[in-house]
Amino acid sequence: MAYTGKQLFTTLTSDGTLTLELEDTTFPDPTGNQVLVKMEAAPINPSDLAILTGAADFENADYSPGKVVATMPEPFNSGQKARHGQRLPAGNEGAGTVVATGDSDTAKALMGQRVACVPGSAYSEYAIADAAMCLPLGDHSAEDGASSFVNPMTALGFAENAKMDGAKSILHTVGASNLGQMLVKICQEDGLGLVNIVRKHDQVELLKGLGASHVVNSSDDDFMDQLKSAIDETDAFYGFDPIGGGKMVDHCFKAMEQVAVGKMTEYSRYGSNQQKRMFIYGRLDFGPTTLTPSYGFGWTLSGWLLTPFLQTAGMETVGRMRKRVLDNLTTTFASSYKTRVDLEGMLTKDAILDYRQMKTGEKYLVTPNG
Repeated sequence: MAYTGKQLFTTLTSDGTLTLELEDTTFPDPTGNQVLVKMEAAPINPSDLAILTGAADFENADYSPGKVVATMPEPFNSGQKARHGQRLPAGNEGAGTVVATGDSDTAKALMGQRVACVPGSAYSEYAIADAAMCLPLGDHSAEDGASSFVNPMTALGFAENAKMDGAKSILHTVGASNLGQMLVKICQEDGLGLVNIVRKHDQVELLKGLGASHVVNSSDDDFMDQLKSAIDETDAFYGFDPIGGGKMVDHCFKAMEQVAVGKMTEYSRYGSNQQKRMFIYGRLDFGPTTLTPSYGFGWTLSGWLLTPFLQTAGMETVGRMRKRVLDNLTTTFASSYKTRVDLEGMLTKDAILDYRQMKTGEKYLVTPNG
């Protein structure tokens, strides 16, 4: 039985025209290990905005019901040359009810169940998903389970990666984010030290209320002194940053090095031997990442993405992480939303200009079937 419903597509052409458009789509019958999910809830995460909005000019875009046409400026348009002309679905994750399955036992076992899934096409009334990547939600609502993959598994991935590398503490540059709040709880549960960087006083109070021991406000005049003190107390030479552009990574490396140098007994022209590592896992700032020659040579900066980490972590670790998420879905891994919109609502000017700002505590939830 074929199902038909609205689905969001995003297309970027070589001249820099970005089109977001709802189209009626007929979904094929699932085969093998596939399931067809009637989508009930899907969050708009920063990772979704990469193809959904990017750096396009939505202030001056052309808006019509179910369709938006905007201009992608340079160098961002040329930087996405590989996707020019491709009609891409959007929406990394969400939750809904399985209405049809392929013929594998894993798929058939999910028939009629509410599941969280990662189809990559969650902004749609229906989505084809891999049964092996679906998480049965039991009595949990679709809203409870909608954000059960990207942020929870990423936060858990940071902790798992740190433990694999022998790090005893983590530094996180957006501590008050939804993911950051999860990380506070995870590190408490796992006995890992954590240094949280935030931008506002009320965010300091928020994390302190969750039990965070080390919260540093980047807006304070003595930010670097606060940061060095927190790193000194925790040995947090291992950090994660979703900002990407600007000088935050540089600040972190500087503070780490100054703490390490302060513990040296002999001078070295090459700086400390302390290994300092930062991972960029997002691009909240599209500008260049600024680094300065002020922290010796014992540092590494690299990218971090969830899917490659899960592929290297192995099924046993991934299974353990997924069970932990489900067991703590409404506590450690709970998500909150500023507002809810349907598919048409997410393409209005007010909504796009709001959710693309990615403000802390102001996540949108899309309800594809109203």
